[in-house]
Amino acid sequence: MAMAAGMMTGCGGSGKPAESVAATAAADAGNTEAAKAEEAKTEASQDGAPAAGGTGALIGVAMPTKDLQRWNQDGANMKAELEAAGYEVDLQYASNDVQTQVSQIENMISNGCQMLVIASIDGSSLGEPLSQAKEAGIPVISYDRLIMNSDAVSYYATFDNYKVGQKQGEYLVEALGLENAAEPKNIELFTGDPADNNCVFFFGGAMDVIQKYIDEGKLVVKSGQTAFEQVATANWDSEKAQNRMDTIIAGNYSDGTVLDAVLCSNDSTALGVENALASSYTGTYPVITGQDCDIANVKNMLSGKQAMSVFKDTRTLATQVVKMVDAVMQGGEAEINDSSSYDNGTGVIPTYLCEPVVVTADNYKEMLVDSGYYTEDQIK
Repeated sequence: MAMAAGMMTGCGGSGKPAESVAATAAADAGNTEAAKAEEAKTEASQDGAPAAGGTGALIGVAMPTKDLQRWNQDGANMKAELEAAGYEVDLQYASNDVQTQVSQIENMISNGCQMLVIASIDGSSLGEPLSQAKEAGIPVISYDRLIMNSDAVSYYATFDNYKVGQKQGEYLVEALGLENAAEPKNIELFTGDPADNNCVFFFGGAMDVIQKYIDEGKLVVKSGQTAFEQVATANWDSEKAQNRMDTIIAGNYSDGTVLDAVLCSNDSTALGVENALASSYTGTYPVITGQDCDIANVKNMLSGKQAMSVFKDTRTLATQVVKMVDAVMQGGEAEINDSSSYDNGTGVIPTYLCEPVVVTADNYKEMLVDSGYYTEDQIK
């Protein structure tokens, strides 16, 4: 059955106190991006990316913002691999402003881009430029976030976002020992931007795992906030997550009540929660989930302030998207591995799903350092 993805948005935070943390982390990552991009060009053929010999066509790559570390990495990796495959690349970042992204895509079309790869800010806001792309016969790959309500979308490439949520839920079940728990455990819930369609998968995947424990009384949401609308965080903003967590602590945990866990759909919301706990919570530290393995959060994992983060290696996704671009530009069809799950309101979009993995303090070195994603110095 196709899962309607019409509700939610991405992985981005731009809150003010957290902004300095996010900006620092992005800068730390950015210092190595140029080197990594050059290295990616050399390694692309070794890693299974298309060999150089692309058509020389101009490919437009639209990213939402530079404010988040992961989008800098996505953009740099894809640009490097597309260029290694013989394409020219117009890479643009839109500062999380929808109208800026609309204008950038329109400019890509008018400047002769022959294919578009778009990570949307708001999955329902690109109707006009995508109509132009369809009229011009320009294929579109929706990247990471599914573009909604447009029949111009040719393919969707992302990680298995439902599985991301499942892994977070499964981690909580095991870490809290819920199967054999003698006493109820207290939990609070945080997810991301309602405009990001990925949220419905992150939150839905996690809740499909832990809902039965809530129903059985083994998990208790003391705040009573369980509906998506109540737990969503606009723009994945760390400051907004921190403010909401401050309020929850004041109303439910200031009397010494123990908070056992916080489900956070990604690392920017987790960072806000962790900041709130540091300033106003005095009880036993809870189990906190996350996603993206941002530098600040990896550091928190290593210092015991975050239990896990679901890792989505953007190099893997970039490599797959380059393969998809190359297949289409050579007149063929892109490889997919899901033809039933992602309905954008106009029909099911052929999709390639990459596999996410859980990272903890126990395996971070293997997954993040030994793989070359970070250096040890970046996360210490």
